[in-house]
Amino acid sequence: MQPLQLALLTLLFGLVVGAGMVILVVVSQRIRDRARADSAGAVPPGAAAVVEALEDPAAVVDASFTVVAASLPASSLGLVTGDAVVGTELRELLRTVRDGAAPVQATLRLQRGGLSDEEILVTARASRLTPRHLLLIARDITEQERLAQMRRDFVANTSHELKTPVGAVTLLSEAIQTAADDPPQVRIFAGRLQAEAERLAELTARILNLSRLQAADDPMLVSEVSVDEVVASAVDAHVTMAHSAGVEVIRGGDRGLFVRGDTSILVEAIGNLLSNAIAYSPTGSKVGVGVRLVGEVVEIAVTDQGIGIHEADQARVFERFYRSDQARSRRTGGSGLGLSIVKHAVQRHGGEVRLWSRPGRGATFTVRLPAIEPPGGWDAAGTRKKPKKKKKKKKNAARSVVAPANGDNT
Repeated sequence: MQPLQLALLTLLFGLVVGAGMVILVVVSQRIRDRARADSAGAVPPGAAAVVEALEDPAAVVDASFTVVAASLPASSLGLVTGDAVVGTELRELLRTVRDGAAPVQATLRLQRGGLSDEEILVTARASRLTPRHLLLIARDITEQERLAQMRRDFVANTSHELKTPVGAVTLLSEAIQTAADDPPQVRIFAGRLQAEAERLAELTARILNLSRLQAADDPMLVSEVSVDEVVASAVDAHVTMAHSAGVEVIRGGDRGLFVRGDTSILVEAIGNLLSNAIAYSPTGSKVGVGVRLVGEVVEIAVTDQGIGIHEADQARVFERFYRSDQARSRRTGGSGLGLSIVKHAVQRHGGEVRLWSRPGRGATFTVRLPAIEPPGGWDAAGTRKKPKKKKKKKKNAARSVVAPANGDNT
């Protein structure tokens, strides 16, 4: 073989070997990159199990915003394994973390289930779990925010309501000092001062009662309660008010029914319903109190023939300090707390309050409480059984003494 041909053959062999080495390096690099990509695309061991065990909505999301793993509560936000993340707010939060590296936390208003009309408030936190996966954890704070808003409203409303009688007491006391030389005026101002003081005392007492009912740790004097005694006590307490308003209170329905609870709280609740019914009824009308047993539930209904409640106001009448008729409530001295006390009192006893009303046709408030069997100390009519008197043994008028046979009296 000539030298030239040998050189060409050697060169060709070198080119083949070099090309093979290059191809081997490229293939190995691709295999390595693919292995890295595969390892990055896999959820870390145990991460899915941890996420699925969380009590809060949580999910592992890939780079395309597809849910890889999710906890059971995550469905409330529309986060379901295998589906894409629903909601622009959540996707923007995840996109911010995907494009950056630092975790991001935000408070978002979302739709429950991702698509429903019910709006919820959540705090969401997103962070990078792997190069291709993101971790999203959210917490529903809707109820916490609602309670916080209720507290703020309660403080604001209480302050506003207390300002009126306190201001009136201050002005009337100053007026009494100014009219010290005019006894008739002093008597007039003193009467108004007493009325405002009584209103302030009643408002304070209602606020304390409502706070006590809303406190879950406040104990109740639980016992077997006769519904007849509750209704009778509430009616008797409002006889004078009904007589002054020219309203007749009629009581009817089933007798001998019992519930379990606190007698004083239930009397106050039914009394508040009676007070409202009398205050909003025209002169010459009637207010009815009916009791019946429906299945295992005792229903106590208070019905009036008053002005009624508009449908738009019916959902709010149980709110604290809410008055559907502001002018009339001021005239009747209403505090706006009576129905709220009724609602919380009934809820503390495991029951509910229902409302039916039509403007101009009156209103019916129905308290529904779980019924219990009459206890042993009560009869079928719902009255306490009188204890049986023990019969006294008759004493002998005279006792015969038998003397011993030997005549000894000892």
